[in-house]
Amino acid sequence: MLLRPFSFASLQRALAEGWRMANATRGVSIGYSLIFVLAGGVIIGGLLRQGWTPFIIAAAGAFMLIGPAILAGFFGIAQAHESGEKTGITSIFHGFSRASGALWALALVCGLLFMIFVTDAAILYAYMLGDVPVWLGDLQPAADGVARFVRWSAVSGAVVAFLLFCVSVFAVPLLCEQRAGLVEAVVSSVKGVFSNFIPAISWAVLLSTAVIGSVFLLPLLPLTLPWMAYASRALYREVLPLA
Repeated sequence: MLLRPFSFASLQRALAEGWRMANATRGVSIGYSLIFVLAGGVIIGGLLRQGWTPFIIAAAGAFMLIGPAILAGFFGIAQAHESGEKTGITSIFHGFSRASGALWALALVCGLLFMIFVTDAAILYAYMLGDVPVWLGDLQPAADGVARFVRWSAVSGAVVAFLLFCVSVFAVPLLCEQRAGLVEAVVSSVKGVFSNFIPAISWAVLLSTAVIGSVFLLPLLPLTLPWMAYASRALYREVLPLA
């Protein structure tokens, strides 16, 4: 499979195209994103009630580990729009139904990495902060423990996220469009990252910053999530163009 090189200019074009597609499909894209906003609100609310306030940071980072599994819905919306079809909830379902069955195998890998990270973060939390509740307005007394937890959970999360990014950034789009089997898609994704390492890592940092930052400010997530999803699709189309 032909892999075209990409640069920072490619990232700019992808962001522009992603913004255009997000605006063109604003209603259904925001509606789809609201599912994850509501889920995030429930999780954050639960952590706040339990006094696990610092763990919200790890939970926000963990969202990046399951993010690739939801891309098929955005692909369905984009494909319907480009085909001149009416976009709606059926477009989301069609995106998943048209995807290769191997996408679910990759989704299981995402889920496994998610569970590994959450388990590690929970162990770190118990070790560094114990079972003493840390409320939102009472972070200062536990500042040292909070800082250590954030630092080490960030290191753990960065390692897991890097592995997942390499495996999935181009593999998920390939599987969404049934252009490759699981092994070929993963190999192509890893090759695409390491042959364009600096712009690829810059893209990973941009994605994680935008999405994790929006998880902290949940009202922003319905805007940034579709934008980043469609931008990822645009970059994939440039790196692995359709024949």
